[in-house]
Amino acid sequence: MSPALAGVLQLTALTAALALAYRPLGDYMAAVYASPKHLRIEKVIYRCIGANADAEMRWPAYLRGVLAFSAAGVLFLYLLQRVQGGLPLSLGFASIGPDQAFNTAASFVTNTNWQSYSGEQAMGHVVQTAGLAVQNFVSAATGMAVAVALVRGFARSRTGDLGNFWADLVRGTIRVLVPIAVLGALVLVACGAVQNFSGIHEVGQFMGGAQQTNGGAVASQEAIKELGTNGGGYFNANSAHPFENPSAFTNLFEIFLILVIPFALTRTFGKLVGNVKQGYAILATMGVIWLGFTALMMWTEFAHGGPALQAAGAAMEGKETRFGVGASSIFSVATTLTSTGAVDAFHSSFTAFGGGIQLLGMMLGELAPGGVGSGLYGMLVMAIIAVFIAGLMVGRTPEYLGKKIGTREIKLAACYLLITPTLVLGFAAASMVLPDALGSMLNTKALGAGSHGFSEVLYAYTSGANNNGSAFAGLNANTPWYNTTIGLAMLLGRFLPMVFVLALAGSLAQQQPVPQTAGTLRTEKPLFAGLLVGTILIITGLTYFPALALGPLAEGLS
Repeated sequence: MSPALAGVLQLTALTAALALAYRPLGDYMAAVYASPKHLRIEKVIYRCIGANADAEMRWPAYLRGVLAFSAAGVLFLYLLQRVQGGLPLSLGFASIGPDQAFNTAASFVTNTNWQSYSGEQAMGHVVQTAGLAVQNFVSAATGMAVAVALVRGFARSRTGDLGNFWADLVRGTIRVLVPIAVLGALVLVACGAVQNFSGIHEVGQFMGGAQQTNGGAVASQEAIKELGTNGGGYFNANSAHPFENPSAFTNLFEIFLILVIPFALTRTFGKLVGNVKQGYAILATMGVIWLGFTALMMWTEFAHGGPALQAAGAAMEGKETRFGVGASSIFSVATTLTSTGAVDAFHSSFTAFGGGIQLLGMMLGELAPGGVGSGLYGMLVMAIIAVFIAGLMVGRTPEYLGKKIGTREIKLAACYLLITPTLVLGFAAASMVLPDALGSMLNTKALGAGSHGFSEVLYAYTSGANNNGSAFAGLNANTPWYNTTIGLAMLLGRFLPMVFVLALAGSLAQQQPVPQTAGTLRTEKPLFAGLLVGTILIITGLTYFPALALGPLAEGLS
């Protein structure tokens, strides 16, 4: 069997598995967020945190809950790293420095999981499990809560109420993420992933000498790392490490975990607004972009020219031989089109155009299918932009799901779109003129290093501001400049968009639905899905094409 055919068959199997899980998981999540009842363990949690889970919140109160909870998470995780040297099960690792501790705390609380450290050489068991793994759950649940709040904005009228953040947070964690993560961890353990609290061991190497390695609660963290679209690896090699990802089957299973909730949330959206066809239209948009990017990536990596690459059968440098080009391409697109950031291959070693595809996937806003929660609310904001454009073309006031898209709504949507490009392009430009920042490029003397070096910096800020977390890794990001600025990009890129999403949800929830007429744009039809795909690609292209032309496009054409 040829490697290309093997890749196509894996993609087919993955698509079939996602299709089988789509309806039951989507319906289940809709029932979870619509249920008026609380589980006993949830009531205990509400009493412990002093929350009234039955109280409805308008958007300012909902936003205060999101920001207060996240700020507490950043502070706790920062302090935990700063005192690591005195904690049990620290494996002898020292406490983390201030700038790196801030960067890591911001990273995991924002669902980014950018890592400027090697996990097996920096973090002990307590920080990994009580700090990083916990944030993998609650940061994902926070994104799901904000998405559900926006959906309620479409579903409700003349109230302004968006539900209760604390109830949405706890339910998303207890009823959705924990059960699926437990099942996922059991599958990974059964297939060979590590799950223990062992110390550091010295093991021999085939070519002589020895190296040190340590175990940990790897399988449990790996499951929620993928399921919650987090991406932070227990080991520096991330999902290319056999302790995290032992076989070709676990590789495909981890891709499934990355995609299953973001895709299924479109079904949840359709159920909550009372029209599942609307969910299918969003699903179709996500699916077209995801499959298109995956096919393009596989073609780019398999067809890349050059004698050495042709002799190897494809661009194999930097790719794990257990997975090959096909599986690595599928994994790479899945992680850069979601806010996951996990890698099973060295992204900097992909072809120049392959790296451009990874960058473009993040620049779209990671909404096909996007991160857990963030993909859905990002796509709904783009849908609002699309119906506004359609309204301009026909001279009619735009409407979406029975809600008029007026001046306030379009301004909020536009602000949402402008935040991330401002952060990415602003910080990247500053880094290209500062000598210390330029000194972090490790490939400055390599062929094409000018364009590739710029791509490394552009990738770092694109990954941080879009809450992805992957890296080209040819950039030494563990410096005060990069730790601080990427940390700021992660925080601002996560929470400023949430401000506008929740304000938009509150504005929609206050409206009286307008009746559908013969002139209403049918947003559940294939025509609208096509319009939405075009809107996403055109807006992203107009925003980022100059930067892409200086980076991966220039490198690929040189």
